[in-house]
Amino acid sequence: MSENEVKITVRPNGPYRVEGPVKLLDANGGEWDLTGKPAISLCRCGASANKPFCDGTHNKIGFQATETAPTAQ
Repeated sequence: MSENEVKITVRPNGPYRVEGPVKLLDANGGEWDLTGKPAISLCRCGASANKPFCDGTHNKIGFQATETAPTAQ
């Protein structure tokens, strides 16, 4: 992974793990301070008390989602 590349990993039954230089904005254009964070995990179960970040609640509620990239045919 290059210095300017962003990598997003879909974690099985968990969050989106985002690594690399990113800017995270809310709907009003407000920016979260991600200083010193080389990676963040974004909630996709909808139950985190710390949205948009993952707080591990997906484990407690039994969230299941196992999307995988399509394979070449």
